[in-house]
Amino acid sequence: MFWYKSLIKVSTATKSRTPITTTNLVLTSLSHFSTANQAPVAAQPSGLGPTKPNEKPRVVVLGSGWAGCRLMKGLDPDLYDIVCVSPRNHMVFTPLLASTCVGTLEFRSVAEPIARIQPSISSAPGSYFFLANSTAVDTENHEVHCETVTDGADTLDPWKFKISYDKLVLASGAQASTFGIHGVKEHAIFLREVHHAQEIRRKLLLNLMLSDVPGISEEEKRRLLHCVVVGGGPTGVEFSGELSDFIRKDVHERYTHVKDYIHVTLIEANEILSSFDDRLRHYAIKQLTKSGVRLVRGIVKDVKPQNLVLSDGSEVPYGLLVWSTGVGPSPFVNSLGFPKSPGGRIGIDEWLRVPSVQDVFAIGDCSGFLESTGKPVLPALAQVAERQGKYLANLLNKISKDGGGHANSAKDIDFGEPFEYKHLGSMATVGRFKALVDLRQSKEAKGISLAGFVSWFIWRSAYLTRVVSWRNRFYVAINWLTTFVFGRDISRI
Repeated sequence: MFWYKSLIKVSTATKSRTPITTTNLVLTSLSHFSTANQAPVAAQPSGLGPTKPNEKPRVVVLGSGWAGCRLMKGLDPDLYDIVCVSPRNHMVFTPLLASTCVGTLEFRSVAEPIARIQPSISSAPGSYFFLANSTAVDTENHEVHCETVTDGADTLDPWKFKISYDKLVLASGAQASTFGIHGVKEHAIFLREVHHAQEIRRKLLLNLMLSDVPGISEEEKRRLLHCVVVGGGPTGVEFSGELSDFIRKDVHERYTHVKDYIHVTLIEANEILSSFDDRLRHYAIKQLTKSGVRLVRGIVKDVKPQNLVLSDGSEVPYGLLVWSTGVGPSPFVNSLGFPKSPGGRIGIDEWLRVPSVQDVFAIGDCSGFLESTGKPVLPALAQVAERQGKYLANLLNKISKDGGGHANSAKDIDFGEPFEYKHLGSMATVGRFKALVDLRQSKEAKGISLAGFVSWFIWRSAYLTRVVSWRNRFYVAINWLTTFVFGRDISRI
């Protein structure tokens, strides 16, 4: 056993030396990361600097909505480096967002990752996506000032940086209009983002379960299960229809103890679906009333934690309040010093340029034609934003091919035909197997208008084909099928 004792001696000697060597090595390595007893280092400029003449020009897109994503999809990555700055890394298919609130569709079915829309964002060396908000635009130096998005006060502090651009596209969208009514932002839920739909769904299911708890008074039970929707546009009507369908189909089967307490009220200051044909509007009113939706014409003056006050002084108690009264310019758009169109949007010319500065364009809900163009401000619709994004992508590709891709190099380039918008029609669902299809180009024009089951089939077929990717089309189709066969998912997750 002599060899064994020798081995133990060698091993013991090695272990006795190891901690000293390892400790010295660790301390030496950590010393490179320590800032103690070191001279302060000057702050380095952060961000993306200007492109060089021998490099691809850079297009910076602010926003990831319909307009911005359609633009990025159409841009040629061989001509441009594409940089997107947005507080969300996906596009929301808003026409189907109301269906996610009650479990008809799952949330991932209406969210399309930006990297799938424009793959070069995640693969090309000079193209990037930054999860950030735009805070300012320096048109003299061709720079955008940004600040990263953080997940609450307990996370990392926001990081500020700058991005130089050759072409800048403002597609930051709009925000929900509250008309300055007190309490709306604090107590109402908007329906514009996926997290809004998630909040509505959790709140609705929570109220359903709370109302079944012993000891809840009749009055409180009716308040908890009173769902109020403010705004009679397509979004408000579609959500009311989905909600009433959810109540009739799923709540009556799975929450039988409280099924007689849950109600939906739709409040509108004027006429619901005012842009639709009169015959279709009357059909929508009839169907909503038949499905149990109470229609109230009135103006909201104040919103309190458990009830809202109308202009006539009457109070409406609620357990869930959804606000869908249109959109207006965001604080970022208001902060920009560009000329504004009627309604406060960024003013643009016929080629979607901001005429007061070089190399800046604006599309989508944040933009509107200047009065000098003689064109009306287009409605804040997905089809308008999508059409503008497609047009501008083709225009920027043409500009680059003609040698005007870099900053201040497109002054003498012919931009070609200006942007022209042709309305394709409007659609809205009003409940189970019922929808409206209005194919007129304007309210005064003549054209095809349909209502009923055929319109519902057209509505679903049209939106299924408009979903951006085959992946999400598959998700939507499967969700519709499973909901039809098994009912909606009422899990509160």
